[in-house]
Amino acid sequence: MIRQAVILCGGQGTRLGALTANTPKPLLPVAGAPFLDVLVEELGRHGFDRVLLLAGHLSQEIEAFVRTSAAAKRRGVQIDLSVEPMRAGTGGAVRFAADRLDDVFLLMNGDSWFDMNLRRLTAFAQARGENAMTLALRAMPDVSRYGAVALAGDKITGFREKAQGLGAGLVNGGVYVCRKAALLGAMQALAPSQTAALSLETDVMPALSARGALGGLICDGYFLDIGVPESYAAAQTEIPRHQRRPAAFFDRDGVLNVDLHHVGSVDRFRWVDGAIDAVRACNDRGFLVFVVTNQAGVAKGLYEEGDVGLLHEFMQEQLAQAGGHVDDFRYCPYHIEAVRPEYRSDSSWRKPAPGMLLDLLAHWPVDIEGSFLIGDKDSDLAAARAAGVSGYLFEGGDLRVRLDAVAQFARSARGEAVSPVSEKG
Repeated sequence: MIRQAVILCGGQGTRLGALTANTPKPLLPVAGAPFLDVLVEELGRHGFDRVLLLAGHLSQEIEAFVRTSAAAKRRGVQIDLSVEPMRAGTGGAVRFAADRLDDVFLLMNGDSWFDMNLRRLTAFAQARGENAMTLALRAMPDVSRYGAVALAGDKITGFREKAQGLGAGLVNGGVYVCRKAALLGAMQALAPSQTAALSLETDVMPALSARGALGGLICDGYFLDIGVPESYAAAQTEIPRHQRRPAAFFDRDGVLNVDLHHVGSVDRFRWVDGAIDAVRACNDRGFLVFVVTNQAGVAKGLYEEGDVGLLHEFMQEQLAQAGGHVDDFRYCPYHIEAVRPEYRSDSSWRKPAPGMLLDLLAHWPVDIEGSFLIGDKDSDLAAARAAGVSGYLFEGGDLRVRLDAVAQFARSARGEAVSPVSEKG
């Protein structure tokens, strides 16, 4: 599972004029917070818990952000900083930080947001180990501002420079999966001097494309580059609107995994048919994905809270391999008849009480209209009702099939005309 993300923060932002005279472009405020916090938030919810910022211009401001990032504190992300001693382009910034890079890492531009399922890209890239870089691509009706990318199958075959009148096509979304050894080797071949200036976009990527070592994946999702005044102005309202999204709440035992009664270890965990596909489908559709699970096995002394955490980490690893992720977990270890006194409680988090859902609603920007819960017991549906979320009963079979039916409700709640789906419970 790729856990490191690297963000390019060294650009001067000259097209933004006075806005970037004393503030690096990635730190420009968007709806009251630095733009970098938008990216750190997205990385954190996708399971990237280590972020390396590559800075140059006004690096002291980036250094201050490392200490104060609200998104990093909120999502448990560790942020580090690499400051290049001289400007050497985007490729030079990566090469200077070589000894701090993982073997495979996610790289992204610090001045754009591509609201996509990052784990789909990492899984795609991991399955194609021959590529030094794999780019997230986005289709646009007019690529004149960005330039065009030519894709044949899953390989990028060339680039066209930005120019008026290019029309529709694919653009570079500014999000890449990189294989350190192959990428640095390509840079070494292009410019043996470690201090030579290199651009990823104009030097490295075309060279990799010519060698057949540059992959591409077309992704859907909102895209915004804040590098020009009109886009930066639009970001003030558009980004908060897109950050607020519906959520899919999943019960765990009996919905995501086979209920073998008090599953507290990896060796007893078995995915329900279609469960991984269902989670990934929610990720692809832009839903937040939460797991809310009663874990009375802790209260009964069958396993520890640490075991629950290890099992959830295992689930994340398995999901990431398939291109999915869970944004957050909530579990309740309490039970009124607990054998361990410290867990003997009639907890407001234990379903049918809604505490776990309410806590998630308080900590995430959830659009409750269009959100839903899938559970296998009446207590799951009661918790959903108490939290104001629609609940649906899973009675076995393929979870993805049930999700596709439930998703009709979610689309309908967002104003799309679809056939009705019944709500049970």
